[in-house]
Amino acid sequence: MKEFPRRVLMAVIGVCVAGLSVGMFVYSDMGVDPFQVFAHGTWNAVRRAVPLDFGTYYAILNAILLVVIFFWNRRKIGIGTVINLFLVGYFAEFMEFLLNKMNPDPNLALRIISLILGVVIMCFASAVYFTADLGVSTYDAVAITLSERHTGWKFKYIRILTDLICVVIGGLLGGVIGIGTLVTAFFMGPLIAFFNKKVAEPMRYGSR
Repeated sequence: MKEFPRRVLMAVIGVCVAGLSVGMFVYSDMGVDPFQVFAHGTWNAVRRAVPLDFGTYYAILNAILLVVIFFWNRRKIGIGTVINLFLVGYFAEFMEFLLNKMNPDPNLALRIISLILGVVIMCFASAVYFTADLGVSTYDAVAITLSERHTGWKFKYIRILTDLICVVIGGLLGGVIGIGTLVTAFFMGPLIAFFNKKVAEPMRYGSR
């Protein structure tokens, strides 16, 4: 397969699998990811002055980030960004529905397994669609751009830092933090970097 079709396939597979992992994350009911903590916390602050439902606020927040990324590093906006915006939610809902259909009342052990698998699969999927380099989600673009352009730090450290900033700000403003939030904040960066090197880059470029 030629490189561009391979990259498109990687972007589609990565985003869709990421959506499935979000459904597993939600099913575990052990906290949301750091950006969701930030989004819910800032929404709590904003809605005291402006009566916005969360869906509308979340769309506005992503639109603001999209404008920032457009002027900061527009190469990170592409088909992957569009796919992410429109498909992740549907795949997440499908996976959550499927898991609830199979076991609507999971015990603690099953929730922990779902959380761990969700985080690992999310990191694998993120590495695949990052490496396709056809656009990423607006939040993902922040850490990637910082690591590529403005610091000497590796992506995994930048991602931990941005996740922790989101958790702290969101938590202080009333966002709910769970064990899943902390696991994601500390392990997503290193795991994405691992899958990027071991799986995603060989998938795009072949063995070197």
